[in-house]
Formats: sequence, C-alpha cells, structure tokens
Amino acid sequence: MTDAVFEITKSAGFDAAHYLPAGPKSEYQRLHGHSFQVEATVRGPMSEPVGWVEDLGALDAALKALAAELDHGLLNERPGLESPTLERLCIHFVARLKEQFPGLSRVVVSRPTVGERCALDLLARA
Repeated sequence: MTDAVFEITKSAGFDAAHYLPAGPKSEYQRLHGHSFQVEATVRGPMSEPVGWVEDLGALDAALKALAAELDHGLLNERPGLESPTLERLCIHFVARLKEQFPGLSRVVVSRPTVGERCALDLLARA
C-alpha cells in the first residue's frame, strides 16, 4: 500500500467580533460576535522514516497560533478581513498555512452555535 494517500486534520477555536459593512440585512451590519472553529486538512502520502503525512503537532501549533491572533478581536481590523465572511476567513487561513504545509488540501471555518460552515477545497482549484 505504498501509493496510499492520507488526510490528516487538526482544529482550533476562537471567539471574535465582526460586522459586514455591505451586509444585505441590518443585523449583519451591526457589530456582533461568534465562536468560530477552523479545521485544516493536509493530504499526501505517508513519508518515511516516521510514517506520517505531516507532523500533527506542527499543524496543531500553527493552527492554534493563527486562531489566537484572531481570538477576542475585531476581525474587520485585520488586512483582508475588512468584510469578514466565512469565505474570506477560509482564504485567510489558507494564505497563512500553505507555505508551511504544501499538502494543505482543505480549510473549513464554521460557527457551530448557528450551524454554519464554509469549506475551501484547494484540490478543486487545481
């Protein structure tokens, strides 16, 4: 099974405030907050000598560090997140993780308490 392709995933949480300046409803335009969950998936073959796709500890640390940068802040103040939709949050995490994890294949950002999620599949873009 030497040609098997695996996916590993780590997740992190953060709480942040935001508003959508051009939101179609007034409640989107008002400042409000959410609890967010972000998941990053790395895809690839098992590499030796360890026998893994990627160091899960390194992925965990990188994802948690990025989530901590956004935690308890106003997302609109971050470059690229002036209108911080779930889609733009996915792009933000991909941009920050892709160099360190070239096998990054998917990022999912969700707001579990309201049952919303967005996934960016990097393999679909290839």
